[in-house]
Amino acid sequence: MLRDQVYQKTLRHLFQPVADLLFEKEDVTEILINGHDKVYCERAGKLELTGRAFANPHALEIAVRNLAEYVGRRLDENNHSMDARLPPPDAFRVHAIIPPCSRAGICLSIRKFGKKNETTLDWIVKKGSLSPMAAEYLGLMVQTHRNIVVSGGTGSGKTSLLNALSFTIPGNERIVVIEDSSELQLAQEHTVYLEAKQKGPDGKGGVTIRDLFVDSLRMRPDRIIVGEVRRGEALDLIQSMLSGHDGSLSTVHASSPLLALVRLETLSLMSDVALPVYVARMQIAQAMHVVAQVSRLPDGSRKVVEISEGCGLGPGERYRLKPIFRLVSKPTGDPELTWTGKKSRFGRTIALSISAEKRTLTNPIWQKSAEYQGPI
Repeated sequence: MLRDQVYQKTLRHLFQPVADLLFEKEDVTEILINGHDKVYCERAGKLELTGRAFANPHALEIAVRNLAEYVGRRLDENNHSMDARLPPPDAFRVHAIIPPCSRAGICLSIRKFGKKNETTLDWIVKKGSLSPMAAEYLGLMVQTHRNIVVSGGTGSGKTSLLNALSFTIPGNERIVVIEDSSELQLAQEHTVYLEAKQKGPDGKGGVTIRDLFVDSLRMRPDRIIVGEVRRGEALDLIQSMLSGHDGSLSTVHASSPLLALVRLETLSLMSDVALPVYVARMQIAQAMHVVAQVSRLPDGSRKVVEISEGCGLGPGERYRLKPIFRLVSKPTGDPELTWTGKKSRFGRTIALSISAEKRTLTNPIWQKSAEYQGPI
């Protein structure tokens, strides 16, 4: 039996209290273990206490340390936590933190991913998280190499939307994907996946997102996708957008499109380049074309709540944004992502980029009929 098969069987045995949640219950998207006797899971965007428990704290510790060994991570007095991704067929993303940093005992978060090629814009529309017109707008922005950032909080659906956007990238383009822990599953064959590497026990051998970004620029990419911008690599991403690598996609933690740009500015200033604030702001204002804001609503649903276009800097060197779509409450029924009535500033560019033949074959957004109302 191969090493991976041994570990997979061992982990399924050690995680027996939650095995069915992990491997059988497709409606469960996340398992959160707070100590050996409190296990929560997320279904349809809502958390619930499962009533499951490990036999004792030692049983949970054995399970987590075996998991860490399997993925080549360390959990000890010098390494209080770990981020990792299980290899296929499971490919779960895991995060663990151990005492004394975790007072309740070992805490483990496991995020499950959907099946490959499942998360598309059509799928998100069918779930009610995105309107058909907004989906087409985003698809056109991707196809015509606009730079797009998906903004939102933890568990709001940023990665799912980013993955869906990637499906609209033409199949003849070379894509380089850079992530801390690999989550994205692109349909295009010509995709290169790069994953950061933690430092070894001796403090050496680590490979950061920034390191991989420098590598990617030498790999002749048509597109660069950064799973999530968290640190100084934001500056590298922005500068690559300004130097001819249009069509980049990424995500960032922020609660509005404006704060997403402010967050990118802050992260850019965290790099080791002594960059004046006004220079960072000017570069971000020029580089960022579209910000899609996602949110988890009180009912547990995840929706795109706003799509705005960057319009440079305004008076006082402040970011200017044009909202193209916004989530609007309806007297009857669920809130809907609705066109604001404002035209896209990229409409003419898109019209020139798409062939006349394609325009006549697609839906009314290209036919420009008298009845059509939309942003392009």
